[in-house]
Amino acid sequence: MKPTNPKFFISIIFLLLLLNACKSLPGGDALKNPPNPKERVAKNLEEGKGFRLSNATKNLGKTSYEFASSNELWRASLDTIDFMPLTSANYSGGIIITDWYSDNSSPNESIKIIIRFLTNEIRADALNIKIFYKNCKSITNCLITEKETSLKNELRKEILKKAAIYKKDFNDKNFKKYDYPENARN
Repeated sequence: MKPTNPKFFISIIFLLLLLNACKSLPGGDALKNPPNPKERVAKNLEEGKGFRLSNATKNLGKTSYEFASSNELWRASLDTIDFMPLTSANYSGGIIITDWYSDNSSPNESIKIIIRFLTNEIRADALNIKIFYKNCKSITNCLITEKETSLKNELRKEILKKAAIYKKDFNDKNFKKYDYPENARN
């Protein structure tokens, strides 16, 4: 490689930049780090820089999300619309989509409900409910619209009511009174 070659100058500049970046690596200052390895480990764990193998294996095989049956809103929603056929029920995506449903009294009209979960908390704004209406004059001539009707509010109210009951039942079943030790009651 000749010194006048542009690739040579680019590689030298790259090497200098790389070496310049090395002096800012963490952990290289002996004055800031204790020389005793046990003290360094303790310091790193306090600062959240390390991990313990025992803690890493503690939750082995467990997931970070709860199973769908423990979510009161999810269960209450499925129980409320259990008479309707489902197209999709995706717990991790937080959405339930029903298929078109029609009772026998009006076969040309049917509804479809989409429930999206915005949070797992039992509150009025936790659910986004959309209701679509399909009105067919013939098999190929159908009009689909989304309407704001009282059915949406009734559905939300029923889901929240059932979810609150499920939550109360769960809390009552899992409540354990803490018994103070005899010497701590004084």
